[in-house]
Amino acid sequence: MRPVIQTARTPTPTHRVDPPRKGEGKGMRLWIAFMLAMVLLAARGHAAELATEIKALDTSNFAQKENAIAAIASTGDARVAAVMTALNDGTLLIRKSDRLIVIAEGKGTIRIENAATGEALGQAAEADLDKIAINNKIRRQSKVILGNLTLFSEDPAVRLKAADDIFRSRDLSALQPLKDALANEQDPRVKPALEQALAALTMMSDAPEAERLAAILAVKARGGQDAMSLLASAAQGSDAVARAAAEALAALEQTRSLWESMQNAVYGLSLGSVLLLAAIGLAITFGVMGIINMAHGEMVMIGAYVTFVVQDVIRSSAPSLFDYSLFIAIPLAFLLTALIGVAIERSIIRFLYGRPLETLLATWGLSLILQQGIRTIFGPTNREVGTPSWMSGSITLGEITLTANRLAIVVFAALIFAALLLLLRHTRFGLEMRAVTQNRQMASAMGIHTARVDALTFGLGSGIAGIAGVALSQIDNVSPNLGQSYIIDSFMVVVFGGVGNLWGTLVAAMTLGIANKFLEPFAGAVLGKILVLVFIILFIQKRPRGLFALKGRAVEA
Repeated sequence: MRPVIQTARTPTPTHRVDPPRKGEGKGMRLWIAFMLAMVLLAARGHAAELATEIKALDTSNFAQKENAIAAIASTGDARVAAVMTALNDGTLLIRKSDRLIVIAEGKGTIRIENAATGEALGQAAEADLDKIAINNKIRRQSKVILGNLTLFSEDPAVRLKAADDIFRSRDLSALQPLKDALANEQDPRVKPALEQALAALTMMSDAPEAERLAAILAVKARGGQDAMSLLASAAQGSDAVARAAAEALAALEQTRSLWESMQNAVYGLSLGSVLLLAAIGLAITFGVMGIINMAHGEMVMIGAYVTFVVQDVIRSSAPSLFDYSLFIAIPLAFLLTALIGVAIERSIIRFLYGRPLETLLATWGLSLILQQGIRTIFGPTNREVGTPSWMSGSITLGEITLTANRLAIVVFAALIFAALLLLLRHTRFGLEMRAVTQNRQMASAMGIHTARVDALTFGLGSGIAGIAGVALSQIDNVSPNLGQSYIIDSFMVVVFGGVGNLWGTLVAAMTLGIANKFLEPFAGAVLGKILVLVFIILFIQKRPRGLFALKGRAVEA
């Protein structure tokens, strides 16, 4: 049996809490109450001071308004940012009844609040409020104040905007706040913007020459129109700083010229894709069949109206499907316009083969009938076609901004072109269509039903025009005159590229699109198109069959 060893427990030390001495708790409470009272009095003093300075804005003298704005900023009140924002936005107004300056929100019946205190004052009619007139100088002054206030915001996006505002305003009063903000900045996105804003102010200040030269390099690295404007103002003079600014400006202008050329090329490809979509159907009916179809533009128009009808039904029946509306409209537009094309070929065109003048007049009259029919059904005004969310927005590459709907049309045109090539080269229908085109009598002797091929070929060209209308509804007005905007351009593309050659149609569409965009800055849109038309007229004098002329015995015959 083990012995039990008993140890004495060490007593736990205790801390005695002495009761408060008589009067000590009461004194502490009085001290806290005194401090709270001082804070409240200080806040009330700030509010009273801000209200006094805001009231000074009720004047027609712009110089007095500038002094009042400076005084408002010097109060340090938390409401200064709201007042400056409202002044810039035009929502800082004067209530006529008591000349109280308020911040307004809304239209018609307006909600108002006291500009100095933020107290809600109910509603007021627009007629009961006067605007505070400001000029550009006051607008810049208030933006600088806002920039200084927002440089230390917790939101990085707010600080980034403040840095950009200071860069554009070039107000030297923001120099010290900007340095303080830069010293504390940790965000890798905001810090470069603050450094560029500091460089802009350093350029305009009386800093040492070495600092100003370094600032010029920083502004040059930023690039853009704002940087060029700043360098242009600094380039006035003959000292080293002015010469460095002039050199930096010349380099930026050269870079901008290069970006503009690239932008014109990209916009030209976008326009070329639009021309390709409009002309590729005509390349079949006119280029392959030799039919001058003046109603081709109306097939494009019908495709656009199919898109409008589909979206209208989806809005009322299944709004959640709106983003898929174009995918629903594409097959419907193709089927409807293809059926119309087959009906036109069977009822009109098949009696006019080999008679181009009669075909032209008949299809032109048909185009007028279709336009009037659309006016009767849908009215003469433009119809609204919405853009799905996946086609909204834009993409920025350097100084080039590309809208998503234009990019989508470029991709869509490429897909349609590739699908048509596959159809013509790797399907039985494509083989029969090419056989009938090259030698109708021989194709008929080989057992090909030429009348059926003619109808289906015309329907294919019309169906592709309908698909083009779906795409064009996203970038153009949907109206009865939509097709007329593209029919002449479509014929120009087909003739220039080479009748019956789809690759020629592609090259011609892109060439004419890029040429138009490069001519527009110098000659304007209308004169640029005229110059392109004159070029095509001269070109077909030399090469009547276009860029990619068909060759062979069938052509010679």
